Order: sequence, then structure tokens, then C-alpha cells
Amino acid sequence: MVAVEDAVVARWEKGGSRFEVLVDPVAVQALKDGRTVDLSDKLALDQVFKDAKKGDKISAEHLEKTFHTRDLAEIARQIILNGEVQVTTDQRHELQAAKHKQIVATIARNAMNPQTGAPHPPARIEAAMVEAKIHIDPFRPADQQVAEIITKLRPLLPIRLDTVRVRVKVPAQYYPRVIGELKGIGKLADEQWLPDGAWSAVIEIPAGVQTELYEKLSARTKGAAETALVK
Repeated sequence: MVAVEDAVVARWEKGGSRFEVLVDPVAVQALKDGRTVDLSDKLALDQVFKDAKKGDKISAEHLEKTFHTRDLAEIARQIILNGEVQVTTDQRHELQAAKHKQIVATIARNAMNPQTGAPHPPARIEAAMVEAKIHIDPFRPADQQVAEIITKLRPLLPIRLDTVRVRVKVPAQYYPRVIGELKGIGKLADEQWLPDGAWSAVIEIPAGVQTELYEKLSARTKGAAETALVK
């Protein structure tokens, strides 16, 4: 369980009553990002309050009447998703930093420079975000913020969310070494074994993963892999 001093207050007013729980801020962020979170061990106290600061508790009977359950984790989930979260300045800075890192990684992985077809390095994206004075909402899902951020970056950086298709050819002896890696980073199509015994396929990947793809193929095949962009 999270310590009381490290928890944030999630608050929801429903049916004329106020409901508050003390919860791990990282769990709140994950839940608002759409991830599945087991809140049973993420609450500082196994109790729902009318006012957490004063310690005013809400009865189990009132909770059941309002939420139609006495499952504390489910009640907390509804409060977090439907209500607001009170955080300290330090907590907000920490959560914003984590979400900022996540957003930069998402853009770097999925965006490209349409002028060159190459991905943008994370450092370049971060510098443009600073110049554009991008505000990060720590409790909004990253994918909801990415499209808006891309729009704000375009006056400063040639950038576009895109995917690319790459034709890959690998000597037969290296196929076992690369197939799992390839399936993990993209979508395979047109797989075939060629007359010379080599394996070939077209892989569709986020634009920003091109460098990662080429480096992994080179390492796994000792430079024997062949690649070509498919227009």
C-alpha cells in the first residue's frame, strides 16, 4: 500500500455527497491512461471518506446505496475516473515529468520527418516542445495529447505521424533469430521463401522505429540482412 503522505486525494461528488479516497498517484495516472489497474493495494487507507483531511468516513451502507457495491477497489475506480484528483505541487511535477517522457517516446516512435522519411531523435522533439511551450496534462492519456502536440510542433519541425513499409530479406540461417523480433515491432505481410533459400517479408512499422529495425536486423544477422523501403 502507498503511504498516506505519498498519496493523492481523488474526489467525486455524486448524489449530493462527496466521496474521497487516498490513492497512489502512479496508479491514478495509469488508470486515466486506460490501463487496467488493481486498486486493492493502491489505496493508502481501506476507507472512503466524506473529507479525508478530517477523517470523516462514509458508511458501508451509504457506499452500497450510491455505488451498488461494497467492493472498495471498484468504488475507488469510479471515484478516480469520474472525479478530480488533488495533488501537491511536487507530485504534479513528478507526474508531468513521467507523462512528458512517455509522450516524447510515443512521438519519436510514431512520427517522421516527411521531407526525409527519417525519424526525429527524442532530443530534437523535446527541444521543439520546449520552444512551443507545450503543456503536459499528467492525467490525460498520452495518445490524446500527442495529436495536439504534433499540430503545435509543425511550425517548428517538419513532422508527421505515419507508418512505413520495409521489405526485409534474411538468409535462412538467421530466420529463427529475427522472426520474433520482427513480430514484436511491426506487422508482417507477404512472407515467402525465395529460390535462393532466403526468407523475405514486408513489415509495416511506426515511422520512428526504422533505425531500431535496421540496427536489430544488422546485429541479429551480422550485417547479412537486406532492407528496402516499399513505396
